Amino acid sequence: MRAIFKNGLLAASVLVCSMNVSLAQLSDCSVDAMLVFDGSTSMGEINFETGPNTRIVEARQAIRHAMPGIEQYRRVGLLIYGPGSGDACRNLDLRFGPIANAAAPVIEAVDTLIPDGLTPLTDAVRQAAETLDYRNRAGVVVVVTDGNETCGGRPCEMAVALQSTARDLTVHVIGFRAEVDFFAWNNPEQNPRNSTTVARCLSDETGGLFVKTETVDGLVAALQRTLGCPVIG
Repeated sequence: MRAIFKNGLLAASVLVCSMNVSLAQLSDCSVDAMLVFDGSTSMGEINFETGPNTRIVEARQAIRHAMPGIEQYRRVGLLIYGPGSGDACRNLDLRFGPIANAAAPVIEAVDTLIPDGLTPLTDAVRQAAETLDYRNRAGVVVVVTDGNETCGGRPCEMAVALQSTARDLTVHVIGFRAEVDFFAWNNPEQNPRNSTTVARCLSDETGGLFVKTETVDGLVAALQRTLGCPVIG
């Protein structure tokens, strides 16, 4: 019996290692989540890094593929930042808090999104955490972004503050074709010695995952890994 237990534990450990994720980072599938989606101008740009398709075109494909499976395990809410008619750094669009059967409304929101505006990344994550009532309830925030804070926010500082006051909050960051701008005046925490987007500290400080991906398939896998329900044994 002891040998069987050890073999089972070993198999689970091997699978976790193969996913490059620790047991602590696998969230309870019953915990509510907020998807924070980057709708800024850069999501609609075509350049050398994006190739023939814009980021938003491929992000839509990934959302359509991933969300139907995710909604079977978890209630999900959606916050989009970027587009809006007001102050570019205050364009935070909370579409809805965590709901069951979230696939259809998430897909529709992303399909109809026209990228525009800046990246108030810090304020977007803060509002998502507030929507989850993070001080009193466990929650998960998953950020899909292509780059950096561009509204002067300090995501690293905020992540430390969230962690110190949260009941149990994990922030996962998916860098989708993420680019780093070392000279942006409105991204004060970006370190020139760090080639990774400053958004990474949101996951580093809260025990979450940082996943960098360049493809539709990679984005699907990252969404399933952070919003879905990974099986470890």
